[in-house]
Amino acid sequence: MNSIRLPNSAHESIPWRIREIAPDFTLEDVWALPVHGSAEDFQTLLEVMISFDPANGGSLPARVLWRVRERLGRWFGLDRVSAPIDGPRNDTGRKSPIRGTNGTSLTNRLPSDLHNTATHLHFNSVPFKSLYRTDAEFAAEASNQTVHGVLHLAWVDQGEGRYQGQMAIYVKPRGLLGKGYMALIKPFRIWVVYPALMRQIERAWNARVPESARGKP
Repeated sequence: MNSIRLPNSAHESIPWRIREIAPDFTLEDVWALPVHGSAEDFQTLLEVMISFDPANGGSLPARVLWRVRERLGRWFGLDRVSAPIDGPRNDTGRKSPIRGTNGTSLTNRLPSDLHNTATHLHFNSVPFKSLYRTDAEFAAEASNQTVHGVLHLAWVDQGEGRYQGQMAIYVKPRGLLGKGYMALIKPFRIWVVYPALMRQIERAWNARVPESARGKP
């Protein structure tokens, strides 16, 4: 499996559009994905990712962790993973804004050339809402009571017509509770959730893309 956690500089060295849209968010994780292909295969990567179901795929520990996380969210109202992006709402029924702003979604920050570029991409099993896509970049957002997060996918040119997928996670915690929550789940994300996710992505990719077209170096 050709996937590895990367330093943030591997993502920040490229002028991805997400950096102008979410400059107040923290880059939490960067991973090289176990997918390779040609320039036109980026759409296949997006199809793999939007069909991902963390509760029913991957390793048993990862599935159990996801379900426990969702159950705790329902009990304490902290992490409603089934909530739409126009939530969460506070006790008065109002939408919770991104911390430090009045906005509840990054959609309002999109430059005109990125508007409505990803409206056809809908996640099947996770509460992300697509923000935009370009020929080599895609972003989606999710929000709960602890954090507003962004999933960023990129198709990174490796030279000689080869590309590899890269995933980055941006977050903006909601106060001390959000920061504490992110710190608490970090070891589980890195050592359980992400490795299981990478294996699931690799299996789905290999099932869709012929080996002769994967463009591995």
